Amino acid sequence: MAVPKKKTSKGKRNQRHAVWKAKAGIAAQKALSLGKSVLTGRAQGFVYPMDETEESEE
Repeated sequence: MAVPKKKTSKGKRNQRHAVWKAKAGIAAQKALSLGKSVLTGRAQGFVYPMDETEESEE
């Protein structure tokens, strides 16, 4: 089994953890932005399914 040769410093560990946590914030911001654009009808390049029941009733 592979074993690291040297102990990782606390600074490196904390930096890696901060980058990992920051990815969640960026993804949430993008999802919120995309949701807002879909609701306003300004979404471009995003395909989402329409409910077929609404179209058949009209």
